[in-house]
Amino acid sequence: MKKVANESDIATPKSARVPPGARWKKGESGNPKGKPPGTLNKRTVLAMALLERDLEAITKVVVDAALGGDMQAARFIVERMVPPMRERPITIDLPVVDSAADVSAAQQAILGAVARGDLLPGEGTTLAGIVEMRRKSIETEELELRIAALESKT
Repeated sequence: MKKVANESDIATPKSARVPPGARWKKGESGNPKGKPPGTLNKRTVLAMALLERDLEAITKVVVDAALGGDMQAARFIVERMVPPMRERPITIDLPVVDSAADVSAAQQAILGAVARGDLLPGEGTTLAGIVEMRRKSIETEELELRIAALESKT
């Protein structure tokens, strides 16, 4: 009958042993600086090299398939090749905001544009936020002038 070796019977070769002082401490990295920023995975670099070589031919095949009626190819082109539009340019007549009174008029104009459907609600919120930042800067400027006036009296 053959004896089966268990882990305690197998000796670790000397080359694989790590001296006690050379081991990493718990929570300590062996490479504290890590990979440099922008370092790509080797597989990514290889895939990019392969695609770069045949990218024009692959693109032509996908476009031809889409033009031939292949809806999956058309969806691929729309979803992957055409970047999604994050924001659209908008035009709205807003009063010049130079005082606190102008802020109210600008907010009213934004609200009216959203109500009419000229602006999407998210666009209205963004514009209202910009007007609000302008209001805060006017308020800060006015407070600064008032404090300077009070200090000059004393």
